[in-house]
Amino acid sequence: MEPSTTRECCPKFDPTPWDGNPVIWHEKKFVKDHVTSFLHIPLNYGAVMARNLEAIEAAGALPESRLILTDENSLWGADVYFEVTKAIPSRTTIQLSGTFLAKAFEGSYSKIKQWMSEMSHYVKEQGKQIEKLYFFYTTCPKCAKKYGKNYVVLIAKV
Repeated sequence: MEPSTTRECCPKFDPTPWDGNPVIWHEKKFVKDHVTSFLHIPLNYGAVMARNLEAIEAAGALPESRLILTDENSLWGADVYFEVTKAIPSRTTIQLSGTFLAKAFEGSYSKIKQWMSEMSHYVKEQGKQIEKLYFFYTTCPKCAKKYGKNYVVLIAKV
């Protein structure tokens, strides 16, 4: 029997570069998909992650950063954006451009409303207005438990 190889699911996250720093993207490529939710609770997140990461890896388009953004645009679903290094013909590829403000938060997902309020206040303090808000869930629940930290970065297009 061959020894099993343990693949790192989610790399350990360093919030420092994301916390309170502006991010400027020019035509940053993402594969877009959709997650079905019930009252913002994702029902098929794992399946959406698996099928997209498989396609991205097969196309050789997986960046080191593994940036995955979520747009919680409905009680019944969310758009998910997987950063890629190139367009993938079998997937919907979009580009994001603009100036974004990012802020890292740590704790339980139950604090999301509080974090959104803090993010809104932070953006206003910078003299800006939120055009669109994305969530960067930096690790899966299993890895968050492994690392002892659950970071979520809120990224506001301004």
